[in-house]
Amino acid sequence: MNRLNEIISYFPEVKEVSEIVPLTAGLINQTYKVETKDPGACDYILQCINHQVFQNVDVLQRNIECVTRHIRKKLEEAHETDINRKVLRFVSARDGKSYHFDGEHYWRMCEFIPDSQTLDAVTPESSYLVGLKFGEFEAMLADIPEKLGETIPDFHNMEFRIKQLHDAVAENAAGRMEKVQALVSEIEKDADEMCQAERLYREGKLPKRICHCDTKVSNMMFDKDGKVLCVIDLDTTMPSFVFSDFGDFLRSAANTSREDEPDLEKVRFNMEIFKAFAKGYIESAKSFLTPLEIEMLPFAVKLFPYMQAVRFLTDYINGDTYYQIQYADHNYVRTLAQYKLYQEAKKSEPEMKAYIASLL
Repeated sequence: MNRLNEIISYFPEVKEVSEIVPLTAGLINQTYKVETKDPGACDYILQCINHQVFQNVDVLQRNIECVTRHIRKKLEEAHETDINRKVLRFVSARDGKSYHFDGEHYWRMCEFIPDSQTLDAVTPESSYLVGLKFGEFEAMLADIPEKLGETIPDFHNMEFRIKQLHDAVAENAAGRMEKVQALVSEIEKDADEMCQAERLYREGKLPKRICHCDTKVSNMMFDKDGKVLCVIDLDTTMPSFVFSDFGDFLRSAANTSREDEPDLEKVRFNMEIFKAFAKGYIESAKSFLTPLEIEMLPFAVKLFPYMQAVRFLTDYINGDTYYQIQYADHNYVRTLAQYKLYQEAKKSEPEMKAYIASLL
């Protein structure tokens, strides 16, 4: 704890500390709650940034500063109250930056949001609220003046993910191609269609927006009454297609089973979750979405399980070098489960299109 107290001392706003509590939530960054002695002062969240995942911390923190500043400005213009609970506020270090580098690790602090909670349960009710809030999040950032960078380059670039698969197949590092050749061939059949967003972007027909790129129920703060306060975990907020926020949420939320479900009969696409999320998202995002973006939202729902299947399969062929596994064929099982979800979403596409048309 002495080391953590020393880190905290580099953020002058934080006065006397009473306790530092490790938080278990969050898979990427080490996170602590910093409680202060002054009853009138706020508490804080201290995070050690995962420098292996986010290799350019300057770009990462600049993106977050631009995003939170712009949202705060929008809230002030709308005469909102209780703004510090509706947008994250990061604390400056001694040198004026929004992070401190201790020679080995990068640290940042933001104000703790009191009387708040995160939810993990995915229900039609929570999915509607998440869709509404993420659509609002994108809408508020649609006119952000700064050009943001990619915190993880090519994160949701399908062409890049297909190239990674081709490279893995050519190298066959773990000698697994004989087992998966038929599956690779099956996945390849749809590769051209699934890469259409990148082509449309190059043709000037599809824009990139500022998106969150990690849309989950747990990446949102709710008050004690279940009302949404703000979006959190802004590390992946960067330019992307709106498909990133729409499709990635439904990849996990509308799956009737686990991401690594070995019994493929259990993997279905939950239309009720889709309808709730789509309703909320379109209500708040239709003000800036183009007709093509709206038309392609069902494509986004297919894209993300397909992309994840490609990523799991690539890692399996490479010998499990990226994702942590619990058993030898874990990435293979994950691939089959995600590919089945892709097929289920594909079957539901006409119903998705009809429902979106009914909302407009």
